Parts: sequence; C-alpha cells; structure tokens
Amino acid sequence: MPVSAPVTRPDASDGGVVTAAPLTAPVATDASAVSADGSLAGFRIGVTSDRRSGDLIDALERRGARVLHAPALKIAPVAADLPLIEDTRRIIAARPDYAVVTTAYGLRRWSEAADAAGVGDALLDVLGTSKIYVRGPKARGAVRAAGLTDVGISHDETTASLVNMMLGLDLRGKTVAVQLHGYTDYRQLDRLRQAGASVLTATPYRWVKPAGSDQLPRLIETVCNGGLDVVTFTSAPAVDAVLSTASEMGCREEFVQALRGPVAAAVVGPVTAQPLVEAGISPLIPERYRMGALIRLVCEYLGQHRVLQYPSRYGLIELRGKNLRIDGNAVELAPAPMSLFRALVEANGAVLSREQLVGVLPGDAGEHALDMTISRLRKSLPEPNLVGTVIKRGYRLQI
Repeated sequence: MPVSAPVTRPDASDGGVVTAAPLTAPVATDASAVSADGSLAGFRIGVTSDRRSGDLIDALERRGARVLHAPALKIAPVAADLPLIEDTRRIIAARPDYAVVTTAYGLRRWSEAADAAGVGDALLDVLGTSKIYVRGPKARGAVRAAGLTDVGISHDETTASLVNMMLGLDLRGKTVAVQLHGYTDYRQLDRLRQAGASVLTATPYRWVKPAGSDQLPRLIETVCNGGLDVVTFTSAPAVDAVLSTASEMGCREEFVQALRGPVAAAVVGPVTAQPLVEAGISPLIPERYRMGALIRLVCEYLGQHRVLQYPSRYGLIELRGKNLRIDGNAVELAPAPMSLFRALVEANGAVLSREQLVGVLPGDAGEHALDMTISRLRKSLPEPNLVGTVIKRGYRLQI
C-alpha cells in the first residue's frame, strides 16, 4: 500500500510549543515565533545520506544543530556499468510502447552512460517514440530538458500511483521500459506484468556501502540511547541499510521503539518513508518532497514540539533538545541528569516516584544510580533546591 503524505507523528499534539502546565501560570509563548527563525540550537540530528549530505549538514549546522553524520549507502560509479548498457541495448531493440521515468537524476545518468557506450542517440530516439510517464516534477523536467515529452505524471510522486494510472490502459501485449532508481519496488513491476505487459528495466545507479559507513553503528546506538532528536533519511535503500545494521547489532527492536518515541524520523518523501512505515514507525514527511522542505519541516517540528518552557521561582526554565537555560543562563548537564530533569519538567509539577525516575535512566540502572544522578543534577543546577524531595513519595520541581 502506498504511503500518503503528509504523515504526522502521533506525539505531535496541538501544533504549538510543548509547554509544561505547572501550578503557576505558564509563560505565553507564540509557537510560530519559536519556529519561524529556524533555530536548531540545542538539538542533535542524525544524517544518513551520502549524496548531497554536505548541503543538508551545512543547512542544519547553520541553524545551530549538532549533526552526527553516518552515511548508510552511496551511489556506485556509473563507469563500466555493463549491466546497464546491456539493459539499454535490450530496450532500444524492443522499442517499447511506454516508458516510465522515476527520477531526474536517473534519466541523466542513464543518458550519460548510453552516450559513453555510443548508443545515446538511439536511446533518445526510442524514448521519443514511446509514451513517457513520469513520477514527479523533477523527472518531468529532466525529460523535457532531453527534448522529450511526457503524457502523464503521478499525482503524489510515487511509483504506485503512476502504475495505478497506467493500469487504466490496455497493456496486453505492450512493452513497458522502466527506469529504476536505487530502491526497486518489485510489487509495481509485477502489477504491470499481471496486466499483460512485457516489462524491461534499466537501473542507472546502484547502491554500495560508502566510506564512513563505520559510523552507522554509533548512530544506531545513539538513537537507542535517546541521544538524538531527529534522524533524517533521503532514500529508501538507506532506511533498509540502517534497519538491517540495527538487526545485525541485535538492537533492531530497541532502535524501532526509539523512532516511535523520543527520536523523530524525518524523510524526504513517501517512497523513502515506506520501509519505516512497514516497521511501524510514523515519520515526518514534508508536503513537497524536496530537501529544503525537509529542513523546514525539521525546524518547525522541533520548534513546536520539542521546546519545553516552565516558569519557576528561579526564572524561566527552557529545554531545547539537549540545551537547558534557566533565567536566560545556559546550564550544562550530562546525559543522565538531563534525562531526569526533562522528566521532572514534563511531569508538570507533579511528583515522580523513584521507580519512575529509575526507568528514565539508561540501561539497568538501580536505586544507587538514581541517588548518584540526583546528586549530580542538583550540583549542576544554579539553585540545587529546584529539585525537591517529597518524603516517601519521590521528587518534583520546586516551582
């Protein structure tokens, strides 16, 4: 089943800043003002892409985010891609009735490889005589830049909806050439075949492990520990690679649970989202499937749903990701004390039991670890009494 967009996460509440509701009157905060400046200060974001990762990382870091880059896959060089040339010659010989172009990048690489093999003009001639269907505006732009025209476009930039459109045609005995991208949706190819079409494919780019992929286990462990606020994905194969690596590490379920809760997954479009959805994760998807839209969505989501503000007798408490400010002053907290403090803020002034707070700590922490962490937390705060003990009940913020 295709993924529809936009997909919102279940923890996205009312579209405003997630503001604790203490016993005193909360500070009035304009949610749009919080997110409009696009500030990501205090937030940690994981980037799994290889291609164009520099642009994405630069944009996030300019907004103040700390980025953990762990490329999952990269596109293999097109040079000497003999299978692609063989597939191209087969398509030229078949002179297909229909052609499907899924990505602009794929069409350009396909044309370049065909030119290098001396069959570029023949490929364009064959595509020019076929009825071309495109998956989205970027693919349409590449088709027209090549001097070709298309006859149909997917309404939601998915291969599934494009195939839905083509199944309204009589495909019996027809030949359909499909330019694949790095993630092959074999179900859609089977649907065309079941409609009676002969399907030929060309894969202009293939996925391989990139340099720096040894960072991926670190990213997965950091997600499992709640050390990131968002992980971004820009291709479905990269999602598969990350989930497979988590399985190999023996922590897939822990990783998936983290992406269902404290760590948001953000993707560039519904095709990239599909493997996450199948794993039971609801990722953030921008309305326009573009890198810029993805960055804006991440800024808006974190600004609106991951900023906690709490007025206290010691000044305004503001939590932005891993950054804490009290009365406008930055407070440095280690991960474990930060986890406890965040839980106390989110409790809205209520008392949290020792058992509840032990559950916030990573690993198999016990009572002693809780006592040590509470002590470290109080020593790090400008006013230790901000964290109060409620005899025989637990702890709460002293507002």
